[in-house]
Amino acid sequence: MEHSKKYLLVLLLIGVVVSPLKAQQQVTKNLGYFMEEAVKRSPLLKDYHNQQEANRIDSMRVKAGYLPQVTASSAGMYAPVARGYGYDKIITNGQALEALLNINYNLASKQNINNQLQGIHLKADSLRFIAGLSVLDLQKAVADQYITAFESQQQAAFNLDVYELLKKEEEVLKKLARSNVYKQVDYLTFLVTFQQQQLQWKQAGLQWKNDYATLNYLTGIVDTAVHELAEPGLKAGLAAVQNNFFTRRFEIDSAKIENERRAIDFSYRPKAGVYANGGYNSALTYQPYKNFGASVGFTVSVPIYDGHQRKMQYEQLRIAQRTSNQYRDFFLDTLAQTQRLVLRVNAAHPIPENLIGKVRMIKSAVSNVQLLPKSAVLTNETEDEFWVMKMINDSTAVKTTVKKGLEDGKSIQILSPVFKAKDRLITTGNYGLADTAKVKIAK
Repeated sequence: MEHSKKYLLVLLLIGVVVSPLKAQQQVTKNLGYFMEEAVKRSPLLKDYHNQQEANRIDSMRVKAGYLPQVTASSAGMYAPVARGYGYDKIITNGQALEALLNINYNLASKQNINNQLQGIHLKADSLRFIAGLSVLDLQKAVADQYITAFESQQQAAFNLDVYELLKKEEEVLKKLARSNVYKQVDYLTFLVTFQQQQLQWKQAGLQWKNDYATLNYLTGIVDTAVHELAEPGLKAGLAAVQNNFFTRRFEIDSAKIENERRAIDFSYRPKAGVYANGGYNSALTYQPYKNFGASVGFTVSVPIYDGHQRKMQYEQLRIAQRTSNQYRDFFLDTLAQTQRLVLRVNAAHPIPENLIGKVRMIKSAVSNVQLLPKSAVLTNETEDEFWVMKMINDSTAVKTTVKKGLEDGKSIQILSPVFKAKDRLITTGNYGLADTAKVKIAK
């Protein structure tokens, strides 16, 4: 009995020692963990994966559809005639019975089959692109929420540090107030501040838990525990994606349009097929036991006129291609911060390929305007006010406000006021001159 008590006491002591150690272990999770979990758990990405699996089955179905198709069919018919009333026996034979095994084979060119398979492959490429884009969107959303949760964690930790400092200070001030070294009124004022800081700490902790729960919701993690978050550690260019990934979408769209154009061409070509069947086919009128046999044949279909639907489909494809090009140009111009222009060069000789040249373009032009040298026009720091220094005599220059228009590398258009040909404006040494300044003309 004493041995059992000692054994139980040892277990209790071990439990007391080990439990605090477990409680002190803090699991730290980083941004990469949440991104991986979000991608792993996303039902949308799983949906795209399943669509790709189904797309591979479509490819096999296309190939199987151009193999010989074997079917079995059976039919029976009886048309009774009562007192001369009934179907004409010359047409119906009164009764019929058939049981056939049919084989059909559509004759299709290899180019047609390959074009259909290419369309399925392009659909798979489109699904892969959409899945990749969804991964980037999901990772961005997780990263944004992770930063928000990390900010709340830092704010809660800061408020806790301030609370701990005020708590220590409160203990000291309480002793000083009891010994009449510190005023009771000042202590009570401090106590209000201390309680306010405690409330802020608790509110920050609740906000941190809420932001952490939202992060778990985005990633699909079912966990009510709140773990410490590591610093995001984002670096410029760390998760950069090559631009050709985004332009891949437009390449796929162009390829799909070209594939649909070839499919239209194939649909207007003659179609042919062969078939064969064998079995029993009888009207049951004369020696029905001999009506076992077989037959072979072929079918041909040639499109002649459909109301110009082929041209209409071509026009739809041209519109789709134009739309895709407009999206592509807008994306590339926005990415490169450039504007795309098409120039027509009137040259009597051929222009070499990949030639690099400079083009001077006139964006706007006016005529019959007054121009001043660029050095004569001054402006302030915000460039919302312009003026010139005008000589009113041989030794005095006054500030004259002007309204400018177009400008090029050397001259500026002056909209107002209108200067006379005999007016003298300072072009050199005018910077920093005050209004009504005394000047000396150097000849």
